[in-house]
Formats: sequence, structure tokens, C-alpha cells
Amino acid sequence: MKYGRMDEWRQQYPVAVMCRVFEVSESGFYAWRDRPLSPRAQENARLEIEIRAAHQRTRETCGPERLQSDLSDHGIRVGVDRIKRIRRKLGLRCKQKRKFKVTTDSKHNLPVAPNLLERNFAVAAPNRAWVSDITYIPTDEGWLYLAGLKDLFNGELVGYAMSERMTKNLVMQALFRGVSAKRPAKGLILHSDRGSQYCAHDYQKLLKQFGMTASMSRKGDCWDNAPMESFWGTLKNELVHHRRYRTRAQAIREITEYIEIFYNRQRKQARLGYLSPAAFTQRYYAKQLAA
Repeated sequence: MKYGRMDEWRQQYPVAVMCRVFEVSESGFYAWRDRPLSPRAQENARLEIEIRAAHQRTRETCGPERLQSDLSDHGIRVGVDRIKRIRRKLGLRCKQKRKFKVTTDSKHNLPVAPNLLERNFAVAAPNRAWVSDITYIPTDEGWLYLAGLKDLFNGELVGYAMSERMTKNLVMQALFRGVSAKRPAKGLILHSDRGSQYCAHDYQKLLKQFGMTASMSRKGDCWDNAPMESFWGTLKNELVHHRRYRTRAQAIREITEYIEIFYNRQRKQARLGYLSPAAFTQRYYAKQLAA
């Protein structure tokens, strides 16, 4: 145990000094270092490399269970408890969560839709129920507002738009992109909060044009739109809070890459059986074809 600590710290402290502190001989330490590693030690050394690589590959966002799934995809079989021990040894941690505030402005006289979802977020097929919301991103040029649409079936961000202004046109643009990408059948429920952008006549007219049914959260109740709030927390925890954006254009590039490449196609979710939204959807359609 003493020799192991000394070997870890030998780049920081002289070996001779550590030998005096730990009351061991230098010859004993060097004899220990020259001794061949046991099979277990060799395997641990290999796992340390693999776990550190997986930690970087998953953008420092995964706990032990999701890391285990990623390692399995790369042919590495290892238990969760062992991953936990190695993560502690290497000092690997997930990016920390931070709080964020709500941007909803519900002080208006526009019509409000009933809450059709009633927090029933379990959906059996794609494009049956989407949730939507707006959040903000700080940049040196000022706020960048992000409107998003999330499919409750697989957690995929099906549409989004970004702008320096938080307007009805922003949420309409996100909706157009979602419809263009997914071509949902009529009858889809689109849930939002009571913000003026979502209650606007032009936006509601667009929903009817697409054959969608509006649903809205109760006043001041963020839990009614928890899946969308959860995505904002994930985006900010894993990306935004670890960046300083000099320009809105820089923020747009990075957020687009995060959504399109990482979140929708690579990032595994526990509720999806440790699959990404894209992989979960692919498996769903494969089962439909096989049925």
C-alpha cells in the first residue's frame, strides 16, 4: 500500500523524502516497482485506460451505469462496483448540475389550452406527444433564446430554433423544423407552458394547420412540463455551464452539435434501456417490421 502511494506521488515528491516519511527503504521501493504486475493489476491498468477513454468519449456526462453500457458497446465487460472504484481512484466525476430559471411570461389575456397530458409522459410510439419550451443561453453579445420540441416517446429533440429575441416567430420556426423532420400524423398532442409565444393566435393557427392539439401546463407549475425542463437542465449541465460564449454564433454552433450529434444519436438514457433516442427508435421500427 505504501509503495503504491509512493509510485503515484513520485512525480511530485522525491523518492528519498517519501521513503523517510513512510519508513521504507529506497531499494525496497525500486524492487517493488521492478516486480512484474499480477494479472489482476494488469487488468486494472487496462480498465483504467478504458474507463478514462469512455469518460472522455461520453463528454464527462455518464455515471457508472451508463459508463458500463458504453464500455460494453466497445467490447469491455466490467461490473458497476469495479467502475465506481476505478472512477474514484482516477478522480473522474460527472459534470455538476446547476440551477436555472424559468422564462415563461404568462401575464397575458390570450386563450389558454387545457392540460391534456396531466403529467402522463409515457408514450407508446413516436410522434404522438411532443413537449415544448424556451430557455436562454448567456453570451458576451447578450442572451440567446432557444426554443425546443421533444418527443416524449424517445426523448429526441425533434425541432429547435435559436434567436436573440424570444418571440412567437422563434417557437413557430422550431415547430416548422420539427414538422419538416418528422412529418407527424394528425392528432399529435403538443404540450407547452402558458407563455405568450405559445398562446399567440398565429402559433395556435399553425398547430391547427398541422392537425395538432394544444395542451398547456397549469399556471406556475413547471412539473407539468418536466421532460422539457429536464432537457434544459441536461443541456446546461453538460454543455452551457462549462462554456463562455463570445458570440451567439459560437453558442449556436456548439448547441446544434450537442443536439444533433451527441444528444439525439450518442447519449444513452437509462429510461430507454441505455440506448440513445436514435437507437431506441430504430429498435422500435425493427420490432414493428418483424411483428
